[in-house]
Amino acid sequence: MGSFSTMHWLIVLVIVALVFGTRKLGSFGSDLGSAIKGFKDGIREAEAGPEEKAGTVKPVAALNDAQQTHATPKQ
Repeated sequence: MGSFSTMHWLIVLVIVALVFGTRKLGSFGSDLGSAIKGFKDGIREAEAGPEEKAGTVKPVAALNDAQQTHATPKQ
């Protein structure tokens, strides 16, 4: 009783298709593909490092200036 033959796998696939239906299997495949794509994008962003993300973050000095201009004076 070794590994399964091709005929065994075809029978298993037919049973799975009958139980779940082709629409659920299709949506499962597309969901899995989008999850893998999102994972790859996340890894790519993590490997990019902070030097490529620096353009999207405001410097601390700019934040301090903005807080000072909007602060109300105490009386």
